Amino acid sequence: MKKIISIALVSFLLGCERTQYGANTFFSTVSYSIAGGGEYSFTSNNNKLLVSHNATGIFNSYFIDIKTGKMHPITNSESDAVFSLSYFPEDERVLVSSDKGGNERNHIFVVEKEGQLTDLTPGEETRAKFLGFSSDTQSFYIASNERDSRSMDVYRYSTDGYERELIFKNVQSFEIIKISNNDQYLVLGKSINNKTSHLYISQFNLENNDVINITPYAEGEHLFADFSSDSSSVLYTTDREGEFTTLRSVNINSLEEKKVYETDWDISGANFSPLGSYLLVSTNEDASSVLRIFETESMQEINLKELPNTGIRALSISKDEQVFAYISSSDTSPGDIFLSFKGEQRSKKLASGLSEEINEKDLVTSKVIRYQSFDGLEIPSILYKPHQASKRNKVPALVYVHGGPGGQTRKGYNSNIQFLVNNGYAVIGVNNRGSSGYGKTFYHMDDKRHGEEDLLDVVWAKKHLQELDWIDSKRIGVMGGSYGGFMTLAAMTFHPDEFEVGIDIFGVSNWVRTLKSIPPWWESFKVALYDEMGDPETDEERHRSISPLFHAQHISKPLLVIQGSNDPRVLQVESDEMVEQVKKNGVYVDYLVFSNEGHGFRKNVNRIEAAESMVSFLNKCLRNKDCN
Repeated sequence: MKKIISIALVSFLLGCERTQYGANTFFSTVSYSIAGGGEYSFTSNNNKLLVSHNATGIFNSYFIDIKTGKMHPITNSESDAVFSLSYFPEDERVLVSSDKGGNERNHIFVVEKEGQLTDLTPGEETRAKFLGFSSDTQSFYIASNERDSRSMDVYRYSTDGYERELIFKNVQSFEIIKISNNDQYLVLGKSINNKTSHLYISQFNLENNDVINITPYAEGEHLFADFSSDSSSVLYTTDREGEFTTLRSVNINSLEEKKVYETDWDISGANFSPLGSYLLVSTNEDASSVLRIFETESMQEINLKELPNTGIRALSISKDEQVFAYISSSDTSPGDIFLSFKGEQRSKKLASGLSEEINEKDLVTSKVIRYQSFDGLEIPSILYKPHQASKRNKVPALVYVHGGPGGQTRKGYNSNIQFLVNNGYAVIGVNNRGSSGYGKTFYHMDDKRHGEEDLLDVVWAKKHLQELDWIDSKRIGVMGGSYGGFMTLAAMTFHPDEFEVGIDIFGVSNWVRTLKSIPPWWESFKVALYDEMGDPETDEERHRSISPLFHAQHISKPLLVIQGSNDPRVLQVESDEMVEQVKKNGVYVDYLVFSNEGHGFRKNVNRIEAAESMVSFLNKCLRNKDCN
């Protein structure tokens, strides 16, 4: 009897073991995206689906043969990422977008039938955006800043020969959003401050391009969702009457408005199906995406059995509304492409994102938790517990801070976090005050107070971790990218005794410089940014007081800094100067610069090197404390 029990116990223990994977295996995971061309994500006969993925180590354009499920390359770039935009409506030419080394100056290209690329938006400083095809399919629209680096004008291109004409000269630096289905209207956006934005309409038949404010309200964010099928009204979200965004519709001519849908969470987006039969509404519910589908006329919610309503991060419907393509993901799945046909009960998987060498059971499902900060405010967060963590086997931990300001750590696959957790590090993704998704009061709590109370939320996340009996309370670090990188540097600078290590990924160290050197194409958002962060002309003293660079002498714990040399948002000099200052302190610092990346990673080889550097740094400086 004892022998049987012992065998059962051994079997149980072996069943709890999890495989640890190397970075090469882990980052052989494939990231998929479906082209954003709406119904033109499919060929006119619904035989092919246009996608992008990075299976070769860098994003390229591909099509999937719907009958066979096979993937075929359209582009084969080895240096710059290429993303699919749309098929041409009447043939199989493809529009794609690409920049140079992550510099965010995206050009629009046509992949011709013979495979060669034609750049429709040449110029070293040009940045372009595809706006869709005309209703008669004989032309398409592109917004470009070639006339003025601060503003995007709108051009109409012929599908045959690519001759073009300027149809909207953007002298007021509006955000260019979308052209209506009947080609009559252009919807524009403009930020008034960080609590108010408006939507405007311009009619192309007006020679002077006059604009009309269709959301003339004193306060509230108004964000475009879609045009109605007949182009008579605009669907948009707004938070002007409550904590969370509601979905509304406004008639373009009469400006009569009606409420379409609301719930107790933010509506993150909405759009009509190609024929207008369905209204698709996405909500952000406690850091998870939920899709609801309504019959347009009755607004009755329906259940399309061929489609799930959770975990969908992309959905494309064919022009005849007979074929649905979507990407379904979860904490442990980076995203699989599925295909469904209207009326069928099952979906067919076309492609899987997770490496075949990884057992999904070895990955970790996160948990939404809340902890109290220094002032009693509840901070929603996402917690990842390694499989091997227990009261008897305490693990080191990291406080992970999202980008922004105003971002959100959400449930869903995060390759960096899963890699760290797989290597035995617990992670708590903090949605500090100022994060989106929890109501506008919470969102605006850090306005012109960045690096203050929101930073204390990060410190109190560490204190919450210390209360968990499976955490090694003396081995907790902090990490983040972009704004999260700033918070990491700020934590190491202004709370030098709290965290044992820090990992800064292209984070701001000098707000004085950063706010004066924002990219020119942010002109339409600059007012809102300055209203939230402070105007560099009047708030320099406060910016200097919260900038880690000017107080770096207080950093006393090991630091890893990662930077892309082509980053147009956080210049490399930010990280160069920070590393130099930390070295002067006699503190251990690793510095990793990628010459072919910008504000983020486009190439798998760089993701792998960065991930290996993180784990190597953490093993040495946090787990073993061998960096002094």
